[in-house]
Amino acid sequence: MADFVIPELGENVVAGDVVRIMVKPGDQLKKDQPVLELETDKATIEVPSSVAGVVKEIRVKQGQKVKVGEVVLTVDEAASASAPVASQSASADKAADKTADKPAPSEAAPAAPAAAPADKPASKVVDINRAPSRPPAASAPQAAPASSAAAQVAAAPSTRRYARELGVDITAVDGSGPGGRVSVDDVKAQARSIIAGGGAGARIAAAPLPDFSQWGEVEVQPLKTIRRITAERMAQTWATVPHVTQCDKADVTELEKLRQKYAKKAEKAGGKLTITAIALKVIAAALKAFPDFNSSLDVAGNALVLKKYVHIGVAVDTERGLLVPVIRNVDQKNIVQLSVELAEFAEKTKAGKLQPAEMQGGSFTISNLGGIGGTYFTPIINAPEVAILGMSRSVMEPVWTGDSFEPRLMMPLSLSYDHRVIDGANAIRFLRWVCEAFEQPFLLSLEG
Repeated sequence: MADFVIPELGENVVAGDVVRIMVKPGDQLKKDQPVLELETDKATIEVPSSVAGVVKEIRVKQGQKVKVGEVVLTVDEAASASAPVASQSASADKAADKTADKPAPSEAAPAAPAAAPADKPASKVVDINRAPSRPPAASAPQAAPASSAAAQVAAAPSTRRYARELGVDITAVDGSGPGGRVSVDDVKAQARSIIAGGGAGARIAAAPLPDFSQWGEVEVQPLKTIRRITAERMAQTWATVPHVTQCDKADVTELEKLRQKYAKKAEKAGGKLTITAIALKVIAAALKAFPDFNSSLDVAGNALVLKKYVHIGVAVDTERGLLVPVIRNVDQKNIVQLSVELAEFAEKTKAGKLQPAEMQGGSFTISNLGGIGGTYFTPIINAPEVAILGMSRSVMEPVWTGDSFEPRLMMPLSLSYDHRVIDGANAIRFLRWVCEAFEQPFLLSLEG
């Protein structure tokens, strides 16, 4: 018999809601066959099986919340033609985890396999989009894969590897398991504490709500996973990042003519030449001119992480909540290519097929509400990024040209930024640069 557990689902994804169970007891299960459909804070994904055999017992129910490492079902491997390989693999994994439960010196061997020294050591300044930086008071050099102190910590090899990848000193992690055993969740909690500056990220307990039913009829709806996680992250970002929002208007009269002129070219390529696609190119150029806006603040390492890549997230409104797919290497693509990729991502996002990896690694975010309406708004920064651009609906306004008023199409822009990294003067310079780029479309090339 073998247990299939929820595998790692992606960066910072620790749990999900069971949307659909795709097998039943008695089914012949193949390796890599989809077993569950889970809704996480990132996306709805199908979880493939790592074992093969006959399904004997299913231990989860539809609608249940499950965590990474939780047992989903039990499989009789002997009933599968691929049983020998799968059985050996499962047995090896179990043996490794059991060994990790014993805080003995002999644990140093599985905790630090021969390949471990080849792993990248955690540098003091890393990409915070992927993981928090190692705290300044790190105990032992990363070159020593398993110190005697680390060997005494009760933790599975997979947990140790995860801690190494995040740059977290496992000896400094408080284990919540039996006998102080350290879990992946414990490592993540330590990482969050580090990135928040140590203790600063502790949540403030919300005041209890009154019983609203005493005044009339109410209906209580459980928050969907994406909405719940969005609420938690927005609250944490708002509490830890000092936001400032700067507003301005861009004259997009000529740009709109250009957009209409080249719209058919984008359609032939399979995309739609929207103002958001053009904005991607504008922001990519702006980030080159103002590198501080393409950075993340490493509080623990007392450093600023300047990113050489340009990956821009675009907020997409869906029935399940707000999702932000990331368009990569925007600076290396022309506007037509960006319009095609943006259309593909929008369709994929609304269909619930966006993968967690496709929402990671962003260095700046654009949120365009112009298709709905409104004038200005104050977008919340998608931490650990340091800025986000909000775009509102363009409207025709009378603009004084020096001699007379002329009707011009004006687009409101709202730039929110992290005041720990960006000062107001630099923020308005950035926003003015963006406005002028929108106003002078000849500076933008559809071919590169």
